[in-house]
Amino acid sequence: MPTATSALDQALSAVDDARAALVGDVDPADVGEHLGSITEDDVVGAAVVTHLFACTRAGYVGWRWSVTVVAVEGESAVTVDELVLIPGDEAIVAPAWVPYRERIKPGDLSPGDLLPVSDDDPRLVPTYAFGDDPLDADAKAQIREVAKDLGLGRVRTLSPFGVDAAAERWYLSDHGPRSPLAQSAPHHCHSCGFLLRIAGHLAPSFGVCANGDANDDGRVVSMDHGCGAHSEVRLAKKHEPRPLPDPIFDTITPDELEAL
Repeated sequence: MPTATSALDQALSAVDDARAALVGDVDPADVGEHLGSITEDDVVGAAVVTHLFACTRAGYVGWRWSVTVVAVEGESAVTVDELVLIPGDEAIVAPAWVPYRERIKPGDLSPGDLLPVSDDDPRLVPTYAFGDDPLDADAKAQIREVAKDLGLGRVRTLSPFGVDAAAERWYLSDHGPRSPLAQSAPHHCHSCGFLLRIAGHLAPSFGVCANGDANDDGRVVSMDHGCGAHSEVRLAKKHEPRPLPDPIFDTITPDELEAL
């Protein structure tokens, strides 16, 4: 009487049957050597085995053909259950899909493009629940902001997470202290007369450059950023333009000039 083991042996030995089914469905030139078998299921009366074949199709390095067969006790032939092309451990596969919204980088937007913000964006919170940036120092400043925003003011404002994310992004950018421009600067922005102060939580750490001759003009810069256009930069004597010589009064007359 056939046993479960004999059904498994039949499924494991059905390499030719698996290859025949495969080349009947795909180009035989795309099918390589038999790479081995995987036992999917082995129960009393039946066995399920997957046979793997190398894929020689151009552009599919490391991929393999997977042919799953089923052997049943009392049946003289196996049944081909599935044919599929799957990647192996060394397969060249496409990178993981990234949603379009997450692929957009600063500078990608063109005139007319819209970039909506989701309702659950962690960078924003309802203004009525959190308050706005404290523009006034007195205790009633936030109350006034909330009252204003309940009418025609902003619906949402930056959350603590949003503030921290912006600060980290700005600090690590080319407008922070680690840029080559800042590393070679003689002074920091906090002592520059062209620095415009900002209000809010980030006021101690950032400002806006207002020097039209500087690379960072109109951009947010960290207090410890810097550049060569600092308001207090002075040239060394060797770099200063040489003074003009004293003027000489020419007293030679035309007659004296002809006599020379």
